[in-house]
Amino acid sequence: MTDISYLDGPGGRRLAYAYTEGAGPCVVFLSGYKSDMEGTKAVHLEAWARAEGRAYLRLDYSGHGRSGGVFEDGCIGEWAEDAQAVIEAATSGPVVLVGSSMGGWIGCLLTRPLRRVVGFVGIAAAPDFTEDAFWAGFDADERTALARDGQVALPSEYGDPYIVTRKLIEDGRENLVLRTPLRMDYPVRLLQGTEDGSVRRDTALALLDHIDSPDVRLTLVKGADHRFSEPECLALIERAIAEVAG
Repeated sequence: MTDISYLDGPGGRRLAYAYTEGAGPCVVFLSGYKSDMEGTKAVHLEAWARAEGRAYLRLDYSGHGRSGGVFEDGCIGEWAEDAQAVIEAATSGPVVLVGSSMGGWIGCLLTRPLRRVVGFVGIAAAPDFTEDAFWAGFDADERTALARDGQVALPSEYGDPYIVTRKLIEDGRENLVLRTPLRMDYPVRLLQGTEDGSVRRDTALALLDHIDSPDVRLTLVKGADHRFSEPECLALIERAIAEVAG
């Protein structure tokens, strides 16, 4: 496994990443909410990229994994800044963004400032989830608690409850991507499991319809869940990356 490197990112946030040398374009894996670069997909794709001779980058946003900071202090905008800082420091030349869940939203945000993106793969991409899932799902008591206490706890099927902060909700509204034009002048592949309990297929369809690209395709995998980490799903991710990377 590749050695972990560190850099001081925006706001002095200490950011961890692992870069594998290889041919471009560099494949950049963007992990999900409360996930990190040690996850199944991130590590599997590193081994795949090495075998293929491709450059590969995985990273941890602040408050995630090996990076510094407290998770509850972060927000979408800051995590996108973290990812951009690592990409700019660790890579040069074209990149393919591979975003899982929240990483799909962050990938959409990065297509604007990063002019060297040449492909995008979204895996159960979750754009705008702070507004369309968290906030939209809050009842009156939860919205009152968020305003009063600055946070609410939501149950999670993956372990500890999600602590949703007022900062996360308010910052999310400043970074919505489904309400404004989303141009991607390169191939796009969206992958979605039909048994995903965290991101509905409606979200994948909305993103498919919203992205302005000459080559965008959505693949629905019957029976796949949000983790999208079964062997056949991992193979599908590999093929999607190879398609958009050329």
